[in-house]
Amino acid sequence: MKELIEYILQFGNLNKQQIDLITSRATEIELRKDDYFSEAGKIPRQVGFVVDGVVRGCYYNNKGEEITRCFIPENNMAVDYPNFETNSASAEYLQASTNCKLVVFSKQNWDELSHTIVNWDNIKNKMVQKCLYQKSRKSPVISQDATTRYLEFLENYPTLTNRVSLAHIASYLGVTQQSLSRIRKSIR
Repeated sequence: MKELIEYILQFGNLNKQQIDLITSRATEIELRKDDYFSEAGKIPRQVGFVVDGVVRGCYYNNKGEEITRCFIPENNMAVDYPNFETNSASAEYLQASTNCKLVVFSKQNWDELSHTIVNWDNIKNKMVQKCLYQKSRKSPVISQDATTRYLEFLENYPTLTNRVSLAHIASYLGVTQQSLSRIRKSIR
């Protein structure tokens, strides 16, 4: 919980009573590698904060190929927020790329914080903006060559290369695993 509170306090001030309320409404869960935090076709029911591990956002394209859209490492929110907020079915999956520990809030508890804590909506909006920005900013630009995309991946996610599968990294970069292997060999 300490990591979550430190994260929240980046976005605004809270007193001890407010912090206690937040921690009382959160629960800790563990996901095994490949477990889903939320699934396409279902309404996201919880907001997560990654304490340990890596979650990835992915979807299936019109050819049935799995595409990794983003990686969510420690100290970041994991949620399909637009669909969580509007109670609508998600178009993507949030899946554990490694074994994970998350602090989660149900929709009811998340909404209760808005009704109870003065300035919570302001803090929440800043956290959500950061979450959405990170998801969009870190997507590779397909017009770049594959080596450039891989080098940007290493810059954006310096700790992930040995933690998540090469298949997921290749999918994120829009290349085959064989191409990724060649790229990795050429830049060593």
